[in-house]
Amino acid sequence: QVQLRESGGGLVQPGGSLRLSCEAFGSIFSLNAVAWYRQAPGKQRELVAAIPNSGMTTYADSVKGRFTISRDNAKVTVYLQMNSLKPEDTAVYYCNAEIHNGYEYGLYWGQGTQVTVSS
Repeated sequence: QVQLRESGGGLVQPGGSLRLSCEAFGSIFSLNAVAWYRQAPGKQRELVAAIPNSGMTTYADSVKGRFTISRDNAKVTVYLQMNSLKPEDTAVYYCNAEIHNGYEYGLYWGQGTQVTVSS
């Protein structure tokens, strides 16, 4: 059983920063591609940032230059550093990861963490 647990969300003023974390628990042999998605009320879930096991990261145009995705394979943890936050960044942020449990690859989602940007 593999689980992803996000943390670090909260209420922040425009221009502020937050750092989201996503830690994987359970039977984990290896962590492959990981990503952060977000879903605002009334909108579809969208990709925010992604990072493969090796290679270049990918960012949504709306967050380029403000958000940074990173990973610590030893800690099986993914981070999303969010700077210069805007009200339109308000959403539930979800971690997504492709994990090998020793037998097969599976795609997993976290439960989500709320980010609210408001004065």
